[in-house]
Amino acid sequence: MTERTYSFEFFPPKGDKGAALLSKARKQLAAVNPAFFSVTFGAGGSTQEGTLETCVETRDATSLPVAAHISCIGSTREGIAALLEQYQQQGIDRLVALRGDLLPGMTDPGEFRYANELVTFIRETTGDAFHIEVAAYPEYHPEAPTPEDDLNNLVRKVEAGADAVMTQYFYNVQSYVDLVERLRARGIKQPVVPGVMPITNRDQLLRFSDRCGAEIPRWIRRRLESYGDDTDSIRAFGHDVVAKLSQDLLAADAPGLHFYTLNRAEPVLALWQALDLPNAAELDNAA
Repeated sequence: MTERTYSFEFFPPKGDKGAALLSKARKQLAAVNPAFFSVTFGAGGSTQEGTLETCVETRDATSLPVAAHISCIGSTREGIAALLEQYQQQGIDRLVALRGDLLPGMTDPGEFRYANELVTFIRETTGDAFHIEVAAYPEYHPEAPTPEDDLNNLVRKVEAGADAVMTQYFYNVQSYVDLVERLRARGIKQPVVPGVMPITNRDQLLRFSDRCGAEIPRWIRRRLESYGDDTDSIRAFGHDVVAKLSQDLLAADAPGLHFYTLNRAEPVLALWQALDLPNAAELDNAA
């Protein structure tokens, strides 16, 4: 098995307070030398504004590779080509290519309707200049008519030229195992890296999950509800759940883990230590 990769995701901050929080988290997370950071579209994942700036700041602050999320919805070929040129000029050579969602009031999806079309365009325009990852939903995309349709869409994205697959977060290991087995049966050999979301805030988790279609198993929901406003108990329970999930994923030969940080380092670093991931001992020395 090739060496596993571990990575962290940020979103562009809003305001001075948000920038300070990201700067702190970035410094703390860089200490364990992840394979790369990724930067999404913004708080809530709604727009691409600030992605390039945050990518460059993160690269300059940490000297580590950074992957930019790039969405095709509402875009033009000319606009995407210009954006790709900007990333190349800045030395950003990793992309997470996504379809994206129609924003409120938007009726025209633009010149690209699906992520596979975006991946094809990136390859036609820039060749192998970028390492491209595409997204997957182990529990199926909420807009997919059937599981088979969802798998077909993912296969098209990978065959268009993706180097790897990164999943939405989930809390059912078997859904990930099943996804990988179904992809392998279709001849897809690229790594499928599971996305991991720490549980620190019940209401936030439920809100995110309802929006993106990630399933929260009933037993987890009920336990979270039972703690009421006891934040410490929610965080302790959430840590145990996600640490066990991550252990099981690695035991199932996952090629790494991609952590959704929400621009906060502490919950992720606690998982890092619990899993005894590379450089975990350095965190004790720095404490």
